[in-house]
Amino acid sequence: MTEQKNEPFRGLPSVTELLKNQTVLAWLERHPHAVVTDCLRRAVDELREQIRTSIKRGQAPPDISSENVIARAKELLEQAAEPLVREVINATGVILHTGLGRAVFPESVVDSIIGALKGYVNLAIDRDTGRRIERDELIEPLLCELTGAEAATVVNNNAGATLIVLAALAAGREVIVSRGQLIEIGGSFRLPDVMAQGGARLVEVGTTNRTHLKDYRNAITPNTAAIMRVHPSNYRVVGFTSEVSLDELVGLAHANGLLLIDDLGAGALFDLRRVGLPHEPAARESIETGADIVLFSADKLIGASQGGIILGRKDLIAKIRQHPLMRALRVDKTCIMVLERTLQLFRDLDKLQQVHPTYRMVTTPLTALRSRANALVQALKEKAPAVSAELCDSAAYLGSGSLPTEAIPSVAVRVCVPGLSADALARRLRLDPAAVFGRIESDRVVLDMRTVRDDQVHAIAEAIARVAGAAGV
Repeated sequence: MTEQKNEPFRGLPSVTELLKNQTVLAWLERHPHAVVTDCLRRAVDELREQIRTSIKRGQAPPDISSENVIARAKELLEQAAEPLVREVINATGVILHTGLGRAVFPESVVDSIIGALKGYVNLAIDRDTGRRIERDELIEPLLCELTGAEAATVVNNNAGATLIVLAALAAGREVIVSRGQLIEIGGSFRLPDVMAQGGARLVEVGTTNRTHLKDYRNAITPNTAAIMRVHPSNYRVVGFTSEVSLDELVGLAHANGLLLIDDLGAGALFDLRRVGLPHEPAARESIETGADIVLFSADKLIGASQGGIILGRKDLIAKIRQHPLMRALRVDKTCIMVLERTLQLFRDLDKLQQVHPTYRMVTTPLTALRSRANALVQALKEKAPAVSAELCDSAAYLGSGSLPTEAIPSVAVRVCVPGLSADALARRLRLDPAAVFGRIESDRVVLDMRTVRDDQVHAIAEAIARVAGAAGV
């Protein structure tokens, strides 16, 4: 009875036997032995489970040849060898998509750091004197040039910038903030929580929609260290509203011997109206208005690597540099190199739209987007004629909390594969080798052309064709 029960499993090849196969031996030259062995074992285990299922259902047993096991093991090995963080196609229409890595680095920036990443770099040594320096000092002159600040430093992100500014300049004392600016952004980051971790005591003033200068004035006590203005990165309060201008806040703070801390959030380095976007407070404006400390993200409107930039008075930046948290929050060589080279592009705003992917996407004309969309529709007619694809008007967004209510007119392609729901199609496109990310609207997958490059249109069409073919369309 036991022999009959085990009979269907007898022909299964052993892992030891499979490791001697010529195909597998070739794998071992390129992949770790443990990984290859694990993939073979998993392939055999899957086949064993298929045999059990076929017995229960009274079906014909599966193919248990070595070739079949190796074919499945190859698929598993390819999955194991593929990087989990890899290139994808962003067809969501969100330019600074947090889930997809936010800003696309400028090509010239990437090309310029490849050589440096293969060797050593002068991250913390002055080439002239040979002495050790702080790594952020290398990027300070450029930040000061672009913003007019006396001094500057950079930490790992803007939440870190908020934390260390408060810890270094306001620990144990009060910081006044409008209730309408007590933000929460992605990842449950809440300003009050960060202020508490920084050792400062939050003093809320005004109401959600209206805060007046007298509210700040009445909240000042001998224990007050600073007034803080926080940009509402991912929302807007509209309607019956009132807020105090930066100029008034600076005047009040300085008249009472307090610091004015200005958190700009996304961090514009120039007037965004140059590229057709609404005006956002720029770092230079804040410095010129008299803010003592200005902080903002490096990977949003600057479009560099993740970082939190801190600008301001030289004495205050020195205190921040000397704080113990600085070492915990400092950035690595890759961040410094990407940020420096990206900042250099802002020296010539006339060329920025040509060389910076973020601003190139923002300013691409609708005619070009329509041409891109037509190219995709035409390619799908040739590669997957059964797929429904049609042009539609769309709305793109900057994303990552930058100008959250400002839609950017765009053009998209609405796609439907017979027999597949929108959710199923979107998932299969994400899992395709091209890794295409779109969005779903009215039970259709929508592929927005504002975040797609011309050279990606063919890859998208191929991906949709593969998905349709696998679905039997």
